[in-house]
Amino acid sequence: MTEYRPDDQQEEETEDFAQLFESTFKEPERLRPGQMIEAMVVKITPEWIFLDVGRKGEGYLDRKELADAEGNVSVQEGDRIHAYYLPGKGQEMHFTTRIGAGPVGHSQMMNAFKAGVPVEGAIAKEIKGGFEVRISGSLRAFCPFSQMGLRREDDRAAVIGQTFTFKITECGERNIVLSRKAMVELERKSQAAALRESLQEGMRVQGRVTSIQKFGAFLDIGGIEGLLPVSELAWSRVEKVEDKLAVGQTVEVVIKRIDWENNKISFSLKDALPDPWERAPELWPVGSYHFGTVSRLAPFGAFVTMGEGIDGLIHISKLGAGRRVGHPREVLKEGQSVEVRVEGVDTAAKKLSLSLAAVSRAQEEEAEALEVYRQRAESSSGGLGTLGDLLKGQPGSSDKDS
Repeated sequence: MTEYRPDDQQEEETEDFAQLFESTFKEPERLRPGQMIEAMVVKITPEWIFLDVGRKGEGYLDRKELADAEGNVSVQEGDRIHAYYLPGKGQEMHFTTRIGAGPVGHSQMMNAFKAGVPVEGAIAKEIKGGFEVRISGSLRAFCPFSQMGLRREDDRAAVIGQTFTFKITECGERNIVLSRKAMVELERKSQAAALRESLQEGMRVQGRVTSIQKFGAFLDIGGIEGLLPVSELAWSRVEKVEDKLAVGQTVEVVIKRIDWENNKISFSLKDALPDPWERAPELWPVGSYHFGTVSRLAPFGAFVTMGEGIDGLIHISKLGAGRRVGHPREVLKEGQSVEVRVEGVDTAAKKLSLSLAAVSRAQEEEAEALEVYRQRAESSSGGLGTLGDLLKGQPGSSDKDS
């Protein structure tokens, strides 16, 4: 039995199906010369590598582009690669990963320039204003220093003989000008886009120090640059960033905060290091004596550095040995080495309570003497003299002999 449906419902379903059909089988936009795409390798032959480019038919590129000196191809069927579209005859979809892997003529360079296809070249030597670049071993080109994408600390001589990928910025009858910087920036943008999808707060990443400022250091984690604040450099107080880091240095950091809306990301170096407070009770048990350095004086007491990231406090009430102290500077000075006694450890609050060792020892000796006096008093019915006599080591002593 046929189910009855109102005409308007049948018409709506017909329109929905038509829209679905159109969106599913919509012809993709035409490829532009020099356009970069990501494609999957579907077949490898002795001469060509065929690609699935998401369109009718397959694209192809020269096998030699992805083969080493022995002819071994660096990809397998199913791998995805990036390639640039080169206009061909008829419906052919010819792609390349770069120009320069084989013999190259000036006409090919002109086509690459017009299509925006990168070229591969080796740095031959340093010349006035830049480097001479050899493409396919014979064709000469020029790359200015400013377009090499080198950092200030990079050694120019070290790039001689190395092979890089360049963008053609000028292509005349005699002069060919290249830019590696443009390719580096393009690669960084691609890396940054990929990182945005994977980065999360709390992750550990490797970063390269690109700049040092008073307030911290900037790190490059592969296309994305962020700030490592001076407060996140170590568990201990850091006065100068240069004392901990150097430009070009690679460090492991933890992603502290991500703000993609404002394109800001911050790191922490200390979070990547062991928390010294986890071993505080073991290293500085209550009642133990240690030497530390007075790091800061405050109206309420003196801070003493015990180890990396561990500062303890001697309260001002424990500085005077019974007398009133107006300010810790009356007893101690910054930078002074001092022996202290650990009075308390609070790992949750990251607090270490201290006292001066000399004062504590005097109090301990007095307490021990008092305990001895009490024990003797309890065990003897005779007179033991005064507590003052006991403390002097002369129980029952008098000024005159009887």
